[in-house]
Amino acid sequence: MKKLYAYVIASVVMLFAAGVVMGDNHAVKVQKKEGIGQYLTDAKGMTLYWFKKDSPMKSACSGSCLENWPIYYKETIAVPKGVKSDDFETLVREDGKKQTTFRGYPLYYWHNDKAPGDTFGQGVNNVWYVIDPMTFPVK
Repeated sequence: MKKLYAYVIASVVMLFAAGVVMGDNHAVKVQKKEGIGQYLTDAKGMTLYWFKKDSPMKSACSGSCLENWPIYYKETIAVPKGVKSDDFETLVREDGKKQTTFRGYPLYYWHNDKAPGDTFGQGVNNVWYVIDPMTFPVK
C-alpha cells in the first residue's frame, strides 16, 4: 500500500512538473481579419506589432514610446503552423530588458488594444503595423 501511495504521489508530481514546463511555452497565433489580413497575436489573441523605425535586433522605441507600445517578451514560443521556430529570437534592449523579435524585428503591444482581436494600432502614425508572417518583413 505504501508503494502504491508513493507511486501515485510521484506520478502527480511529475505531471505537475510537465504542466509547468509546457505552460512556459507561450503560443503565438496567426489570426485573420477583414481589412487587415493575416497577423500575429499572443496566446490570448492580443495583436503584436512592429515599428517601422526599428532595425533588426535593435529597438528604436524607448521612454514614453514604451508607455503606448509595451514590449512583448516570452522566453519560449510555441510557433503557429507555417512559421519556423527560429523566426523568433530574444534581444536584450539598451535598457537591459528582454524583448521577443520576429525575423529580427522587436514585437510590441498597443496600449489601446483592450480585447483579443483588437487591431487599433494598425497604421498609427504610418510607422506601426501588424505582422503578416507570410510577407514579413516587407521589402
